[in-house]
Amino acid sequence: MAKQETENTSDLYAVRLQKLEKLREDGINPFSENCKQSHTSKTAVEEYVEDGENTQLVSVAGRVVVFRVMGKASFVKILDRDGKIQLYVTRDEVGVENYQRFKKFDLGDFIGVTGTLFKTKTGEITVRAHSVKLVSKALRPLPEKWHGLVDSDQIYRQRYLDLIVNDESRNRFNQRFKILKEIRKFLWNRDYTEVETPMMTSIAGGAAARPFTTHFNALDCDFNMRIALELYLKRMLVGGYDRVFELGRVFRNEGLSRRHNPEFTMLEAYEAYTDFRGMMDMTKGLIQQVAKEAIGSLTIDRYDGQKIELSGDWREAKYKDLVIAATQDENWFSLSREDKLNACHKMDIEVDGSLEDFEITNNVFEKKIEPGLIQPTFVTHIPKELCPLAKITASDESTIDVFELCINGQEIAPAYSEQNDPLLQRKMFEIQAGEEVQNIDEDFLLAMEYGMPPAGGMGLGVDRLTILLTGASSIRDTILFPSLKPQIHEESEASES
Repeated sequence: MAKQETENTSDLYAVRLQKLEKLREDGINPFSENCKQSHTSKTAVEEYVEDGENTQLVSVAGRVVVFRVMGKASFVKILDRDGKIQLYVTRDEVGVENYQRFKKFDLGDFIGVTGTLFKTKTGEITVRAHSVKLVSKALRPLPEKWHGLVDSDQIYRQRYLDLIVNDESRNRFNQRFKILKEIRKFLWNRDYTEVETPMMTSIAGGAAARPFTTHFNALDCDFNMRIALELYLKRMLVGGYDRVFELGRVFRNEGLSRRHNPEFTMLEAYEAYTDFRGMMDMTKGLIQQVAKEAIGSLTIDRYDGQKIELSGDWREAKYKDLVIAATQDENWFSLSREDKLNACHKMDIEVDGSLEDFEITNNVFEKKIEPGLIQPTFVTHIPKELCPLAKITASDESTIDVFELCINGQEIAPAYSEQNDPLLQRKMFEIQAGEEVQNIDEDFLLAMEYGMPPAGGMGLGVDRLTILLTGASSIRDTILFPSLKPQIHEESEASES
């Protein structure tokens, strides 16, 4: 923030403190205990009857975001949970003393108003105030009206201000809340049970990711913040719950990017007696219902003019076929590791020379193929090394019965035919762990040995789905309070430099 802006803000803060003190001297409580609210902005507008008498009183409350004070009459707009509504406050209606006090209110103050509805000459439904009351005094001014809140760091750090002044952000988060609501409704209607599983675990399993660690003082041992929901949800299958899901926070101590935040929201759902194809139908139906209810359309407009169509049939393509087409080499999967590295170099794909064979191929997929998968595409039968928790394909022992749903150039949801053979599961864990056998979740393997039904499982990144449906440019724009470096550290570093 510029020095001049800081000084102006400090001056305004001082003025508001003086107003606060004057209110208290006049015997007025500037921070009320409660406020009568019979309607929200939305329900009040819906109450209006065209060409009717509209004599019913409505009581609304909210934050003042527009304040046009005139001589004997003023127009105000307040913001509540449903949006904005206009108020018409006159000296004759509320009384001289109350009107003089009202004119000293500030932008950002919370007020309560009781009155009747009418329509202005411009056609805006408005509350004609019979009484107006200060509910809570705002001591700091809102960001300047016309410029709003544009500094990205301030937007993320002070999201509450962003939600007040930026309608686009407010609408995006309202859509996110609808997305979460519709996900739950869809699964509840399919007889899924929502459960809660531990967020701190002794072993970080269910994904290949670096965990956050913390020390559990009472037990005097280290725990990990979970990197996936999978292994405890599968324990629920063992326990007899055939359809379970969890919407929960997941933590991965890895990089920050436009598509990655260390703390994010995952949906994981598991259904006994089905497989990855059953989850394919479920995932498609889920996303279509969520899109229809949350954004009102199955067609998404991209920034480049393309349209993503969520209706109709969705493409299905095998991982190996896509790689062969992209590399134009039918013998790709029989090439040596060195030949694959050379081929990547010729295709201008940067690959770490120390990667395993399957990881080199997956770099080709992630950098050359996935960004071009704009329309919904189920990429099936991926290499078995990429996931130890899925069933191996009966017709091809090098792949697993899996799909990765890609839309708009990124993975949205993977799903598996879940491995339920405890001996084979142990073998796959041991291959993945290598010498780090202490990272094998023995309790999960013990649970499997009591018998786990065949099942399909699906994971969906809620933040990525929100990016897709709302057109957000970054994952940070879909998370209310994204991960940020503490401001005090930034300020101390700046003073040292």
